[in-house]
Amino acid sequence: MVEDIIITYQTLFEALQREKERSDLQKLDMSFYSDTIRYITDKKKLLEKSDDSVFASDEKRKTERQLENIYKIIKELYERREKKILMMAFDKSKTKSNLIDTSAFLEGEKALFGVITTTLDGYRENVLGNVLNCKMPVIPNKELQLEAAQPVLEHEKVEDQKEEVSQSLKFVRFLDEVPKFVGPELEEYGPFGKEDMANLPSIIADILINKGKAEEMKEG
Repeated sequence: MVEDIIITYQTLFEALQREKERSDLQKLDMSFYSDTIRYITDKKKLLEKSDDSVFASDEKRKTERQLENIYKIIKELYERREKKILMMAFDKSKTKSNLIDTSAFLEGEKALFGVITTTLDGYRENVLGNVLNCKMPVIPNKELQLEAAQPVLEHEKVEDQKEEVSQSLKFVRFLDEVPKFVGPELEEYGPFGKEDMANLPSIIADILINKGKAEEMKEG
């Protein structure tokens, strides 16, 4: 969507149609929700201003019906995007792929994707991973679940966590090419070439080191 476009019933309907017709998550302007709220608010103001005339009464009923349809469109649009995000998180957790296109995510959707992926990863490791290693499943603890929910529930605490992560860095040298990927907080890294060096959060550096993609460079 173009930045200066005004949300209308037609634009909402078209956004839903695109989401229904295409399998991948469709791009929306980052101000989509705020623009939609403004549009709904304007419609409600029209209802409040209506007088008792026959013409006004007819317009009021028309506006009320339109509002009902607007609510239905927004709900279906959200749920269709929600389902696609669930499948994207499932694919990421299953394949461990970092080639996830996050460009179509709205701000809240990025957080949702992070929460779901972290939760799936936790259960996959503690349940499936344990069974495959002949161990009893371990249900991830509440701390893990709360950590996964941080991006949605407590924005300020998430910022604190990001700062803590950024303070714990490892300097690594890449042993192989690594394409662009997203970190735990959906921040983007890379791409990196062979012999490139970078300071990365320890949690990310450890993953790359364990996969043989990088090695830690220590002082001295």
